[in-house]
Amino acid sequence: MQALVMLLAAGGTYLGLLAAAAAASNPGRQDTPSTPPLHRRQKRDWIWNQMHIDEEKNGSLPHYVGKIKSSVNHRNTKYQLKGDSAGKVFRVDENTGDVYAFERLDREKIPEYQLMALVVDKNTEKNLESPSNFTIKVHDINDNWPVFTQLVFNASVPEMSGIGTSVIQLTAVDADDPTVADHASVIYRLKEGEEHFRIRGPGLIETANKNLDRETVPMYKIVVETQDAQGLRGDSGTATVFITLQDVNDNFPIFTQARYTFSVPEDIRVGSPLGSLFVKDPDEPQNRKTKYSIVQGEYRDTFTIEPDPTRNEGIIKPMKPLDYERIQQYSFTIEATDPTIDLRYLSGTSTKNTARVIINVTDVDEPPNFKQPFYHFQLKENEKKSWIGSVLAVDPDAAQRSIGYSIRRTSDKGQFFGINKRGNIYNVKELDREVYPWYNLTVEAKELDSSGTPTGKESIVQVHIEIMDENDNAPEFAKPYEPKVCENAPQGKLVVQISAIDKDITPRDVKFKFSLSTEDSNFTLTDNHDNTANITVKHGYFDRERAKVHHLPILISDNGRPSLTGTSMLQVTVCKCNERGEFILCEEVAAQAGVSIQALVAIFLSILTLVVFTLLYVLWRRLRNQARSHGKSVPEIHEQLVTYDEEGGGEMDNTSYDVSVLNSVRHGGAKPPRPALDARPSLYAQVQKPPRHAPGAHAPGEMAAMIEVKKDEADHDGGGPPYDTLHIYGYEGAESIAESLSSLGTDSSDSDIDYDFLNDWGPRFKMLAELYGSDPREELLY
Repeated sequence: MQALVMLLAAGGTYLGLLAAAAAASNPGRQDTPSTPPLHRRQKRDWIWNQMHIDEEKNGSLPHYVGKIKSSVNHRNTKYQLKGDSAGKVFRVDENTGDVYAFERLDREKIPEYQLMALVVDKNTEKNLESPSNFTIKVHDINDNWPVFTQLVFNASVPEMSGIGTSVIQLTAVDADDPTVADHASVIYRLKEGEEHFRIRGPGLIETANKNLDRETVPMYKIVVETQDAQGLRGDSGTATVFITLQDVNDNFPIFTQARYTFSVPEDIRVGSPLGSLFVKDPDEPQNRKTKYSIVQGEYRDTFTIEPDPTRNEGIIKPMKPLDYERIQQYSFTIEATDPTIDLRYLSGTSTKNTARVIINVTDVDEPPNFKQPFYHFQLKENEKKSWIGSVLAVDPDAAQRSIGYSIRRTSDKGQFFGINKRGNIYNVKELDREVYPWYNLTVEAKELDSSGTPTGKESIVQVHIEIMDENDNAPEFAKPYEPKVCENAPQGKLVVQISAIDKDITPRDVKFKFSLSTEDSNFTLTDNHDNTANITVKHGYFDRERAKVHHLPILISDNGRPSLTGTSMLQVTVCKCNERGEFILCEEVAAQAGVSIQALVAIFLSILTLVVFTLLYVLWRRLRNQARSHGKSVPEIHEQLVTYDEEGGGEMDNTSYDVSVLNSVRHGGAKPPRPALDARPSLYAQVQKPPRHAPGAHAPGEMAAMIEVKKDEADHDGGGPPYDTLHIYGYEGAESIAESLSSLGTDSSDSDIDYDFLNDWGPRFKMLAELYGSDPREELLY
């Protein structure tokens, strides 16, 4: 029955299609005006098969793709294709509508092509039908094998991980169409490393061994291969995976030695490294949690061991000062362990390791040690005591050398204190607590050898000396008072209320008593018995003509032991006042400026220094004037060597010099006049050389003139020294007739010229007279 129904339905559909085709094939039928238009769905005119083509076809080109045709039956019909691949990849037979591919297609590059089909008139190229778009799909074939996204992978996993621990997820890609069965499916397989790792599912690598030890093999290399479901594989379907084992704390530290011995000086600083205990722990530094401890011996509070995971060692440091004189050797057992190790990683391994440590202390020459870290002594002010207190230092070494004490002067600039060889401190000056209540001294203790010479070892200690107060200061006004009173003030008028202070340490029960030193005044003092007092007017009315300022000496006493009384002067100014008692006119009271003893001493020393400098300056001026006035005295005679490096012209010089000038003095030649200083020509320019004489003849007067001119220059030179001057004239005369007169070459002359006339020229030429005089027995004075 059902089959019959389906057959009837199919037959009805077929008849309906035939009727529609007949209606469409009757073009002569048109709508008339009397007939209303019929609204019918327009039938599509294009007819062609579904177009598909396989990729990488092996047949000869071109490859048939499909056929397109239109229901338009026209003799001039022509088929055309348009699109990016039209004319290049695909072409159509313009007469039949057959489509061909002129290239081998690769679906992995272009899976489908979009084209446009056109039916045009061959002659006019006008469209006979509307253009229609269609698609040519490329069918996939299994022509690609799986490819890894990269050729080398790096992964890591903690060592000693359990079986099945995930390591890395690999990915390989097959370019074939995944919608086609088994074309793009990927299968993974291990080629190397399957004894330690395995691959599960789509490329997931897992551990297959739980005993992967980093300290044995730190890295593994495995090779993974892929293929698709049909077994297609290639060279690029292989990848290498490097798996690094991450370190975990799975090893206990072990001492490299069973016994450690160290030698250390006794003066090593607390906390300084003493030695190193090396252990062997193959774990990486971040997983080395070695703990060191002293398990035997009583020296746990003497030494500590600090771990250094970077160098795999424990550093021993002293926690207390070492003393060779007390303990020469320390011996104890140490233990190394790691409390952070997960015991699951261990199998029967000892969790502790021990070693023996021996520390030998060596003796050094140590500085003296004071018995106390500091000293505190008390001293009453205004007292000199031969013993304030004692400091004591001893030599800690076995030699027990003697100790010398001294006070650093930088801590006792006033040199108030001293210390003897026994360490007893005393004061050499009386001290005032009100000046300095505390003195902080630095005492040095120096080690001495058998001869009393310091060995260079010394120590210091602070000594604090407190100056105790004595009642040595009388009370005084608490502040400066400037009271004023009206000249017409009535009797009993309060002028001022005064109070007192004491520079000494004031006890809580201090009581000051006030009184007037004289009753002969117009004022009354009333003690309030609360350390204050009132000054009031006694009789009333003051005469400003007689006294504008009244000086009241007030006695202030304290209740110390002994009691001290001081006098303070109160100056009361009498003023003119108006009717309301307001001050109108007051005399200014000269301020009393107090000067301390220290200031007076400083002023006196300054004046004394100025006077001493003034006296020294006056004495120096007087001695200098005396030296000038007695410049020719024997104690002030000096000699000065003046060298003239000017020589004569030699034997060939006929115009400049003539020795006859010197000879003219012996024969009474006149002295040449001295020219004026401002227009004086050169000395040798004044001497006119006479004509040249025969050999053996002398031209007197040349040297004499030269010496005379030089003598006049020296006598009239106000700026010259007031003592004898030795002038050396290196002048030989014209043509070297006379030998050199220089005193540097000889002490006498063989010339027949008599130079005794130089004795008549005064003390300035005394040296020349002695050099060239006729008496050789006379001593040569310098």
